[in-house]
Amino acid sequence: MQTTVLRIGTRGSPLALAQAHETRARLMAAHGLPEDAFSVEVITTSGDRIQDRPLSEAGGKGLFTKEIEEALLAGRIDIAVHSSKDMPTALPGGLALSAFLPREDPRDAFIGKTANSIMELPRGATVGSSSLRRQALILRMRPDIKVASFRGNVQTRLRKLQEGIADGTILALAGLKRLGLQSIVTDLMPLEKFPTAPGQGAICIESRIGDARVEEMLAAINHAPTAQALACERAFLAALDGSCRTPIAGYAVIDGDRLAFNGLVIAPDGRRAHGVSSEGSAVDAAELGRAAGEKLRRDAGAHFFDDWS
Repeated sequence: MQTTVLRIGTRGSPLALAQAHETRARLMAAHGLPEDAFSVEVITTSGDRIQDRPLSEAGGKGLFTKEIEEALLAGRIDIAVHSSKDMPTALPGGLALSAFLPREDPRDAFIGKTANSIMELPRGATVGSSSLRRQALILRMRPDIKVASFRGNVQTRLRKLQEGIADGTILALAGLKRLGLQSIVTDLMPLEKFPTAPGQGAICIESRIGDARVEEMLAAINHAPTAQALACERAFLAALDGSCRTPIAGYAVIDGDRLAFNGLVIAPDGRRAHGVSSEGSAVDAAELGRAAGEKLRRDAGAHFFDDWS
């Protein structure tokens, strides 16, 4: 009988804890284990501590994973639960993404204070967002709007909105649903006009390569279609050398054994953008993503990236 506690590493925000608890619940159900067979270990990351400037200026995506991965490599935790869109494309040696939970709705959600949608906002209104992708897409829709940088967890950003710092903000619908806050959404952003970040809506689980016990446990909860979609999206990001400094969107849809992918790179001011679409067999997910990224880099040209990197 399984008696060893499986230690789950996570950030301490309400959303991160909700994701860790979902992972625990799925493992409990898959293996018939009690809750006390698991412990949830909260680890503060650099990204949590840095609140005075955009992450793109502080070092990028790895700021939300570095300390958790260090604990995983040191054996202080057995698995790490992350938001997939926070994960750098290159992982530390000895670690791998071993499982993905079923993806939640990946769309972005607008929460308006003075209007229900971006298009209904008055000229010169302010929208808060810390995401360069969201900022660029907002400006593409409404060049007259001011974009303010909103850092912090979901609750912090919503408090800033209530304090009147902005007229609206955009958050991932998946996170709001996991927190039971979907009722505050005033408008949903359609994927064709407001394409999502690679990995958005998907929870991933990281573990040590070669840890057979953990790999066996995680295999039981891995959602293969989500894993295929993320293999495509992460390969697309890697081909573009995507980081927090790069306004990139990309989303793969799995339909049976087929995969369809749409990607976009956009200048921070929203005035220039290049898109790519591809489809093929889902088993070739990573290759499809890599090829799409390379095509987009060729089509956009090196100067497009140099202008704002």
